[in-house]
Amino acid sequence: MVSTTPTPSGAAAPYTHVKNFLMEGLSQGRWTPGSQMPSESELVQQFKVSRMTVGRAIRELQAEGFVTRVQGVGTFAAHLARVSSTLTIKDLHEEIAARGHQHQARVVLLREELAVDGLAQQLGLPLGAPVFHTLIVHSENGVPLQCEDRYVNPACVPDYLNVDFSQTTPTHYLLEVAPLWEAQYSIEAGPPSPQEAELLGITPQDPCLIIVRRTMNRDVPITLARLVHPGTRYQIQGQFKP
Repeated sequence: MVSTTPTPSGAAAPYTHVKNFLMEGLSQGRWTPGSQMPSESELVQQFKVSRMTVGRAIRELQAEGFVTRVQGVGTFAAHLARVSSTLTIKDLHEEIAARGHQHQARVVLLREELAVDGLAQQLGLPLGAPVFHTLIVHSENGVPLQCEDRYVNPACVPDYLNVDFSQTTPTHYLLEVAPLWEAQYSIEAGPPSPQEAELLGITPQDPCLIIVRRTMNRDVPITLARLVHPGTRYQIQGQFKP
């Protein structure tokens, strides 16, 4: 039984108070992945609203991937790797395998460094604090597809440098050991750096799709990654149905 009773405020629809309460609990770890959450009856009593109102809040959370529902059993906190998929955090290995192709990874760099000013700020670390740094080239059927330049907060993933990233991707590993709750990213077309061009087997003038992404869990930064794809070899795909 949940004991905290929020106080509704403003003119928001009643279901949003229920939804926000559940989201806050999930983000704070009140309900761990796979654990059972308050029943609809408990929420009806706690918020003094109708079952229909509570049902709408839970259905929206389910549609967004934050909870799962089992008929006749209850509502459960979703595993965060599943939540991550709604934030467009995809494992490149899985994308390539889904096309029936082979994924290869070449680890160019794997080491501990000291955080410089801008990086320290992005990862919420003191200037000069240790950070983990990897540089990996991912290929599809032997053709370089992505240059992944990633910095990692050691406090979130202390064993990161011990992983064989020629066998598993950083994305797959991080979703297993340091699941995220929030992602911030930008996507732009631009030129690669000279090093990126060399690693990808292209010229510095070739257009690339560049994604810069920062992930966090409960406001604690986990990683900052720059993902560079040759424009002629990669495309973002999706589907929309009204």
